[in-house]
Amino acid sequence: MRVVTFDIESISDSAVRGRVDVAEQELTIVAIHDSATGELSSYSREELPKLWPIIERADALVGFNSDSFDIPLLNRYYPGDLTRIRSIDLLVEVQKVLGRRIRLQSIAEGTLKVGKSGDGLKAMEWWREGKYDLVRKYCMEDVRLTRALFDYALEHSSLKYKDLRTAREIKLDTSAWLAPAESAPVLTHALGL
Repeated sequence: MRVVTFDIESISDSAVRGRVDVAEQELTIVAIHDSATGELSSYSREELPKLWPIIERADALVGFNSDSFDIPLLNRYYPGDLTRIRSIDLLVEVQKVLGRRIRLQSIAEGTLKVGKSGDGLKAMEWWREGKYDLVRKYCMEDVRLTRALFDYALEHSSLKYKDLRTAREIKLDTSAWLAPAESAPVLTHALGL
């Protein structure tokens, strides 16, 4: 099964901590981990045509808050419909169990004992300052964390999150994450593949 773990960075003049309107965001960078190659890579908006064939061959897209942010924003640039590809949103999986959202920072610290290298607002600032390589590096680090959390969840059927000073465990049902689709995946064939 080919799994593409991904994250995007975006920019907007109206970004406010805690609330981001996807419709007002403009994509800056997409970073991915492709399980078929084991490689991390990143793409600017101009480089997206190189990304589409990889995405179209994916059996599943893995992200964090990807169902409500990354996929809708990336879909604005994609010539097909990314919602037709299986999605595994780790935040959604955690929220199903806890009934609330937990930040990637908290889950990474609790599960992997490492934190994020920045935040989305800092990435916007770097982009405005022309520090594009820093944005790419930050986005790729978020993909690395998300992939490590996905692998941990598959192995342990759980994730942990940092709650004040202690780590709390979240039991997850990962049994269907890599199960074959009931029917062959429907590709968008936007690129004639």
